[in-house]
Amino acid sequence: MLPAHTVVCARHGRWWIGWVEEVPGVNAQERTKSALRASLREIMAEALEFNRQDSQAAEGAISSEKPPSA
Repeated sequence: MLPAHTVVCARHGRWWIGWVEEVPGVNAQERTKSALRASLREIMAEALEFNRQDSQAAEGAISSEKPPSA
């Protein structure tokens, strides 16, 4: 089960804007609140996948290093 995140949604003129408080860069704007929530879900999934790829790349870089000599 995925952890819950705080989504902030606000109406700004004819647009809905929103973001996920705990994850910088996950934000969107749409004409409807339902479209906004769908966009935020998609952007959140992309952000998690990018973070996963970065972690795996870093893990490979770390595991390929030689241990420091004493």
